[in-house]
Amino acid sequence: MSSTGCDVSTAPSSDPSSLAAAAHQDRAAHERVALSLARQGMMNHLGVRLLSATVGQVELSVPYSDKVTQQQGGFHGGAIGALADIAAGYAALTVSPEGMEVTTVEYKINFLSNFQGGEIRASGRVIKAGKRIIVTSAEVVHIDDSGKRSDCAVMQSTLVPVPKTY
Repeated sequence: MSSTGCDVSTAPSSDPSSLAAAAHQDRAAHERVALSLARQGMMNHLGVRLLSATVGQVELSVPYSDKVTQQQGGFHGGAIGALADIAAGYAALTVSPEGMEVTTVEYKINFLSNFQGGEIRASGRVIKAGKRIIVTSAEVVHIDDSGKRSDCAVMQSTLVPVPKTY
């Protein structure tokens, strides 16, 4: 348990009751993210898929298509940034109290390389969860058709919890 009251550790416990509780929290986190993602018009338009969601970590992907390309045929920086932002944001959501959502206050992204074809995957994780702000990071990788993984972008962001309005 962190000093903020949010348990974002990944170290497994051997206690069966702790394992069961962690599994329940992870299932709840996955369901919470899946339900929210289904409401995201832009993410649905881009074809974003939820690959995994556990407490403090989320992984999403988007396939290569003409919806996510720039004029030279590579993944558009806006699509890469949006995927990183939503992965980091959903990681933050998994540690936010019920009845709350999160919104991004700022992010800094470094684009490392651009690619065509395959898909991009963003892994978001919580670095520090507090009552007023949540700091996250995201890594975006490209996976080509043969399965080769290449670094695409890294991001750090700050989010704030806000009341859920739906």
